[in-house]
Amino acid sequence: MTYPPAPAPANQTTSEIHTAPAPTPAKSKTHFPDSVRVYVQRAFIPANLDPTVTRAEMEEKLKETISHASNSGVMYTIGWENMPLPQQMIREERARALAFRAANVSDGSRPAPAQTTQKSKKRKSDDFDDGDDSSAAPPWRKGAPLDERVTRQSPERRQPADDTPHKSKSQKQMEKRQRRLDGGYKSTYRAHSPTPEPEKPGPVVGTCQVLEKKYLRLTAMPNPANVRPEHVLQQTLDLLKKKWRKEANYSYICDQFKSMRQDLTVQRIKNDFTVHVYEIHARIALEKGDLGEYNQCQTQLKAFYRSGLKGSRVEFTAYRILYFIHTANRAALNDAIKDLTAADKEAREVKHALGVRSSLALGNYHRFFQLYMDTPNMGAYLMDMFVGRERLAALSNICKA
Repeated sequence: MTYPPAPAPANQTTSEIHTAPAPTPAKSKTHFPDSVRVYVQRAFIPANLDPTVTRAEMEEKLKETISHASNSGVMYTIGWENMPLPQQMIREERARALAFRAANVSDGSRPAPAQTTQKSKKRKSDDFDDGDDSSAAPPWRKGAPLDERVTRQSPERRQPADDTPHKSKSQKQMEKRQRRLDGGYKSTYRAHSPTPEPEKPGPVVGTCQVLEKKYLRLTAMPNPANVRPEHVLQQTLDLLKKKWRKEANYSYICDQFKSMRQDLTVQRIKNDFTVHVYEIHARIALEKGDLGEYNQCQTQLKAFYRSGLKGSRVEFTAYRILYFIHTANRAALNDAIKDLTAADKEAREVKHALGVRSSLALGNYHRFFQLYMDTPNMGAYLMDMFVGRERLAALSNICKA
């Protein structure tokens, strides 16, 4: 399991790649959803870093968390925006280890640091499944006692595959030769006693009938009695739209929409209604300047549109371009423009966003401020975030001239 691969250096030529000594066969790349990439990026934001947690510890925890999600089949269904950051997990593990050690000292027993660390990591598996002990720390993990690092086979595994107490030397050689011809050690034990593959957890079917429900971060598999089915969520959406128009309480509305998105995620509901929920939440977040929540919705909407779900794709494509102009993310901006179709470029919203980009690239501030005064939909909320920066840049250029 690897992290999302970093792009190759721009100055690396094809000849340099082919002349690398003794290349090893490339492994098949794992496709990471955008939600996982955003989660990894969020972990390394300077504001979220913890000086007591090293980068190596964070990378190890990220690898363990993402690998577990991939192996459990929940990488695309788990709410990564609600997943605790690796530094938070490490701090919790340390706290549990200290509490465990203190309890052992009070009982008069000598604590075992290596075993304490392994127990805390085992408990972390509650983030993905129902506490299956199969995720226990492997015996070769660094820091484990010597007796745990020695792999001992059970009497059943030491028994010959065909339950024959004795085999002749020629029979054993013939079996060994046959395994090599089969392409490796495809053990006959596995053929006679196949191990069933673990079943992937299915979607939750909610039974909750409560319209308003506070958002709570999941630390275990959700209880269907606390999850609202789709028809109840549709009633909740109607209620929230009325309350937003009447009260405009953003903290309450944001909490309720995050709860709705969580219920949709755990039930794996991906349809036009899901897109509608994310679009409304993104617009409200834009109006209140909450770029964190907006970016989470924007990332999911991109995946929904790509899968063929209907929605205001052109509108949010224009928002995406303006967002990357605000964050000065040129690589992402170029990717967004590259994905545009001929029909997208003719749409009024996208044409406006491309005009903003072009005017800034050419230093045509007169054109830029004209576009600012005529922004379609809710793009003005995004332009408000960087118009002050561009105004200062224009004044600076005027003074230099």
